[in-house]
Amino acid sequence: MSENRQPGRGRFIAIEGVDGAGKGVQSRLLRDALLSCKVPVLLTREPGGSPGAEEIRALLVSGATDKWDSMTELLLVYAARRSHLQQTILPALAQGTWVISDRFADSSRAFQGIAGGLGLDVVEKIHQEVVGNNNPDLVLVLDLDPRLSLDRAKARGTGEDRFEKKGEAYQRKVRDGFRMLAQRSPQTHRLIDASASVEAVALAIRQQVAAALQLSALVSVE
Repeated sequence: MSENRQPGRGRFIAIEGVDGAGKGVQSRLLRDALLSCKVPVLLTREPGGSPGAEEIRALLVSGATDKWDSMTELLLVYAARRSHLQQTILPALAQGTWVISDRFADSSRAFQGIAGGLGLDVVEKIHQEVVGNNNPDLVLVLDLDPRLSLDRAKARGTGEDRFEKKGEAYQRKVRDGFRMLAQRSPQTHRLIDASASVEAVALAIRQQVAAALQLSALVSVE
């Protein structure tokens, strides 16, 4: 998206990472910081973010781990992502609103492509058909050891734990996938140490967003 961004168009930020890395908390803190800088912003999530996509989310994130194989997961996620883009993300960006999404396409690459064994080529073929060039301007990857992240995820107790139940070895592959994705795209991706305090992680995120998207006022937000 950053390559073809139109004047007045909002910025698109995705926050990624293993389950339990703190994406939800940090997404909300970043939204609040942007609002304090008078930046119009929409916080959304994946899977979900539109009525149809939320229905698909319910199919994906709960139940037995073997309910879907990796290809079925991928197809369901991209069906939800198409709805999310068309109904939520693109209209907001066109109005000049910044969008923060708790997960986006790198989750498909890390979860289904790498940890799920489909391979990145398979994910990219579907991605180009569904998403095209509508990619985030900035991707923040919250990096955390799965042993800690799974403890955090279990403590939430939401019932949306199908991926967490795939276990530490699976989540470790997911983490390795995210780290690889961040390293191969340094122009758009930033790796954030999520083992620090909530406040320290939030500051690191604000610093990265301020530098990447030319919003210096964000650094001084309390």
